[in-house]
Amino acid sequence: MMDIGVLSGRFDGRLLTPQDAAYEDGRGVFNSMVTVKPAVIAQCEHTSDVKEALAFARRNGMPVAVRSGGHSVAGACLVEGGLVLDLRKINSVSISPDARTAVVGGGSTWAAVDGATQPLGVATTGGRVSTTGVGGLTLGGGSGWIERKFGLACDNLLSVDLVLADGRLVTASETENPDLFWALHGGGGNFGVATSFTFRLYPLPEFSMALLLWPAAEGETVARRYRDFMEQAPDEVGGGLIYLTGPPEEFVPQHLVGTLCCGVLVTLVGGEAELRDMVAPLLELEPDGQVLTEIPYAGLQSMLDDPPGLRNYWSAEYLSELPDEAVRLFCATADEMITPSPSQHALLPWGGAVEHNGAGWPMTNRDAPWVAHPLGIWEDPADDDQARRWAHAVRDALRPWSTGATYLNFIGDEGADRVIAAYGRENYDRLAAIKAEFDPDNVFNRWHNIVPSEHRPAQPV
Repeated sequence: MMDIGVLSGRFDGRLLTPQDAAYEDGRGVFNSMVTVKPAVIAQCEHTSDVKEALAFARRNGMPVAVRSGGHSVAGACLVEGGLVLDLRKINSVSISPDARTAVVGGGSTWAAVDGATQPLGVATTGGRVSTTGVGGLTLGGGSGWIERKFGLACDNLLSVDLVLADGRLVTASETENPDLFWALHGGGGNFGVATSFTFRLYPLPEFSMALLLWPAAEGETVARRYRDFMEQAPDEVGGGLIYLTGPPEEFVPQHLVGTLCCGVLVTLVGGEAELRDMVAPLLELEPDGQVLTEIPYAGLQSMLDDPPGLRNYWSAEYLSELPDEAVRLFCATADEMITPSPSQHALLPWGGAVEHNGAGWPMTNRDAPWVAHPLGIWEDPADDDQARRWAHAVRDALRPWSTGATYLNFIGDEGADRVIAAYGRENYDRLAAIKAEFDPDNVFNRWHNIVPSEHRPAQPV
């Protein structure tokens, strides 16, 4: 039987067990469908705490999970009966304006990064909501609103500091452990505990957005026009087409509140006047509701934040093209989503720097121009089956145009074949070989597991 007192004497943070009043709050994650109960939550204050807690878990034969933001739809940040390395207190953000770099603690959220960079007029690609953890999003690739201009979050990594399964501290960069650095560009939390990231930053003096809303019945017409618009858009333009429940916001007319709507978000690394000219073809369709304004990038990042504690089921498909029939089927499947709810039926444009920066890195099919992303978020457990059926129906409908790959941060546990498809067999085999070198015992196995290609004797702890 484990003696947690042995760990507590060496641990500066807080240790939570199911008997502690704060345990349930510490265990709570974004997706309330995840009811996993760890034996110990180790709320680490610093890297030494990570080493001590990890060594304790391994001595006691306990499975391990790593928590940053807690947004994994599959609940990768918790493990039944095991030990959670909770990094949320390792959350410092240090900006070097002259070097245009940011050093970010492994437990930080994008809200902390955006809050530190915004006053300096710089940014790097983060998630689409501010509460997402930097660690999970970046290691899984890192899709966000400015990705077409600046690439995925992982493209802007300069280095990562990790604690390995055997307790060693290593840095991965282009010059130190370059194979591991390669693997961290989309290979997820399979290789160690990332305690610090160094990112490249970019000037972002102006940023603007247009949010346009129509009744769902007009969605197919809007989607075709949006497709044509994005096929000609410069890399500075991002956003997406999203079916959603009309929110009770000032810009939403009353007849759309609480009903299924088709929305278009267009973001621009640039000013409002330039954006207004660009979106003229969309404005010709006379949206019922619209906002077109210059906005701080950090403001957009927090605008779409959903509250934690709702039920979630997500999936995604890369699309090689988007002909009219694919548009029609995408729009038709919106009728099957749960309404009203915070669910979103998203069609996201890639291309730009996502494609240009993709060559040679682990994620395959980064040249796919579109990603279809059914994002189910609801409250009533009675709707669970409907949410799953809808996500599967979207994938089935769009299969003729699917590349077969997917973005793993957008999906739950869909099996080992989907993990391999996300990388392609050649890249997966290379990742598995790197896994065998840095985590031969497969200690870090909770995030879309990459299985070591060979099994070596356990390293001493």
